[in-house]
Amino acid sequence: MVAASNRDHPRNSPARMNILDLLAGKPDNPLTRSIKEAKTPLWFAFGFSAVSNLLYLALPLYTFQIYGRVMSSYSVPTLLVITFAVLGAFIVSGLIDDYRAKVLINFGVVMDQRVSGKVFSALFDGVLRGNPAMRSQALRDLDSFRQMLTGPSFGSLFDLPWLPVFIIVLFVIDPLIGVVTLLGAVVLIGITILQDRATRPALRDANEAALRSYAFTDAALRNGEVVRAMGMVEPLGQRWAGFRSVTMERSAAASEAASGLSNVSKFARQAIQVLIIAIGAFLVVKGEIHSGLLFANMILAARALQPIDRLVGSWDGLNNGYRALLRLMTLFKDWKPQAPATSLPAPLGQLSIEGVNFAPPGANRFVLQGISLKVEPGEMLGIIGPSGAGKSSLARLIVGIWQANSGAVRLDGADVYSWDRVEFGKSVGYLPQDTELFAGTIRDNIARFRTDVEDATVIWAAQVAGVHQLILRLPNGYDTELGEAGHVLSAGQRQRVGLARAVLGNPRLLVLDEPNAALDAEGEEALVNALDGLKAGGATIVIVSHKPSVFRSADKMLLLRDGRVELFGPREQVMARVVQPAAVPKIEASR
Repeated sequence: MVAASNRDHPRNSPARMNILDLLAGKPDNPLTRSIKEAKTPLWFAFGFSAVSNLLYLALPLYTFQIYGRVMSSYSVPTLLVITFAVLGAFIVSGLIDDYRAKVLINFGVVMDQRVSGKVFSALFDGVLRGNPAMRSQALRDLDSFRQMLTGPSFGSLFDLPWLPVFIIVLFVIDPLIGVVTLLGAVVLIGITILQDRATRPALRDANEAALRSYAFTDAALRNGEVVRAMGMVEPLGQRWAGFRSVTMERSAAASEAASGLSNVSKFARQAIQVLIIAIGAFLVVKGEIHSGLLFANMILAARALQPIDRLVGSWDGLNNGYRALLRLMTLFKDWKPQAPATSLPAPLGQLSIEGVNFAPPGANRFVLQGISLKVEPGEMLGIIGPSGAGKSSLARLIVGIWQANSGAVRLDGADVYSWDRVEFGKSVGYLPQDTELFAGTIRDNIARFRTDVEDATVIWAAQVAGVHQLILRLPNGYDTELGEAGHVLSAGQRQRVGLARAVLGNPRLLVLDEPNAALDAEGEEALVNALDGLKAGGATIVIVSHKPSVFRSADKMLLLRDGRVELFGPREQVMARVVQPAAVPKIEASR
């Protein structure tokens, strides 16, 4: 029994990540680096907010001048001058607010350009680490976080630091008005904190249930034929309804709590405004302040409390953005971009497996133990064994999808896992057990969506795989669109197109996992002929299969059982032992 990796220790679990870690800047990933690099635009946004809030003082000054000078002097020129002046201040304030919004929007665009590609790459690492639930949700999380940063809810945070400025001005006018406004701000902040504590657990549960329902629905739709053929719509619908029920129940609980506290907050704001007007009127009656300050007090108090009011109204959006940020942090937690590697020469195809022990992500035991063997350039290795013996796991290790817990898989002496993936992919072909093609044309799929592949190279790969004539018979030949809105290929056709994709560029190492599982006799013959041609060209070929016919040209055979080498040697001897164990002397496993 082994632990797959120390990285999975609960102490390092993403669930332990908290807001203090984020504020302290401890996580170091593309997202946090992008945010740290945003100091300049954020300072510009803060500066624009400062000017906009200072210009807002023009409105209470305008009302004071109206009651203090215009109404007493009946001077129309004075009225026109101060009116045009305050209108000019508002025009400038509007332009500045627009600039602030543009700064935040441009910051969101730049951040997306820097981070989205890394999120896309980290998604694949997450799936390979056994965490497929986060797949496309991570890209939606990035959109949610970016929209929060560029929306009005985040902009209100820049107005919060100016709350004390307006309260100080109110204290200067009269301490009593300042105290009432300050107490009102404290009450509203307290209500906001209560709202967060009352709704966050329910919103978290609702969000997690919604994510599970989306993932469950995607999986059901991908297997729509199976669902319909075996009458699984109703039971799957019941399981989906369970997720949906939790989502709606917890969302309703959060909405009820938020609605009640929102009504309390609304009453508090209205009560504060009434108190400010009443106290102002009382002070005017007592002759302690000028009557022109009555409405100025109301305007200043409303402006002081406005950022809190906006925060309360946009709290759900901020919460959603914060939860999206936490999920992105979880995605990046174990992701490490591949370090720049020295460009290695194109391999000749010598494959060596040196004492490999391997446990897949999340497993508590090794599925491969003590695997050691060597395959020379131009040789073909066939891998056989019962289901669950570790054959597909070994194939994934050979092409560098996974990394061995101990030992190494080497191609021409270099570790396949640390090899630069772009360069490695140009010299390696891989056909997995379940062949999936991507939305796009058949040409795009065979060319691996590379833009530097010429048509002649694509056609050569299709001819080698024996699928050229099949493609020509399709509606638009090589330009036939695949995917949901395009042509649907049979399992055997997908496997043959996948083989053409694998042999693109005449790779030096070709790894095929059950390449003839869905092929008919014609397809299997085309496969064997393709393998003979590639082998004659010097390619090293590794094949996993349960059908002995595909091993016609194999030089060596490997029999795996329970993750261990049971037999390894020349094809004739191993196959004879497998087929007729009583007639052949025992062969010692070669290491």
